[in-house]
Amino acid sequence: MTGAEVDQQSRWRRLLDLLSTRERLTVSQGAELLGVSPATVRRDFSELAARQLATRVHGGVVATSVAYELPARYRLAENDPRVRIARAAAAGVSPGAVIGFNGGTTTTAVARHVAQRPDLRDSGVTAVTNSLNIATELVLRPYIRTICIGGEARPESYELHGPYAAVLLKELRVECLFLGIDAINAEAGVTCGHLGEATVNAEMVRAAQRVVVVAHGAKVGGYALARICGSSDVDELITDDSADASEIDRLRDAGVTVTLV
Repeated sequence: MTGAEVDQQSRWRRLLDLLSTRERLTVSQGAELLGVSPATVRRDFSELAARQLATRVHGGVVATSVAYELPARYRLAENDPRVRIARAAAAGVSPGAVIGFNGGTTTTAVARHVAQRPDLRDSGVTAVTNSLNIATELVLRPYIRTICIGGEARPESYELHGPYAAVLLKELRVECLFLGIDAINAEAGVTCGHLGEATVNAEMVRAAQRVVVVAHGAKVGGYALARICGSSDVDELITDDSADASEIDRLRDAGVTVTLV
């Protein structure tokens, strides 16, 4: 990423932080607060509007997304490998598809990139999730039908879990599930650190025709407390090129399609 691109991302984060408290910004206010030219702010406003993180109005922008209100762990810099993973995952969503998300930083990024695809606005998509923050973001998009799986909210991850979630999932069918994890291992399978989340995630896997694990390279090759599913239940792993090469080979030998970004 060039220095200019880094500066741009920094300005965007600052503008979104300002919008979270002011709800509306004019071009002149943005230029004064950021110490840049009005022309630069106009371009930034247009980019934020194109990404549906703000709505362009005469002379400025107003807030339309809660993305900037989320905890810091859900905000990713543009050069974070999880952004590349999310972009690659979102590119595979077909117009009109029924897709699923569990909670997590990477799945949140995937959902956000799906929401930003202009080609989905006419046909729309249906999103099924047990993540409160993902549901809150997607419900703002009128072309995305958002189905939130009920249950008890876990504040550490914003995920809903419990028997009600499992009961609802038995009645649903999802074309593609984007699954965030704590670890994936060819032998141990897919695991996470929380028993309740593992149970709901396992039901989401059973409800999905296709399972796409999205995880940064550090999660490839390890294992966590609770098993979600076997590696044979995973159709594709999208990860970055820092993942352990020997474990990638073992996963491919187990029948998992691995996409490195």
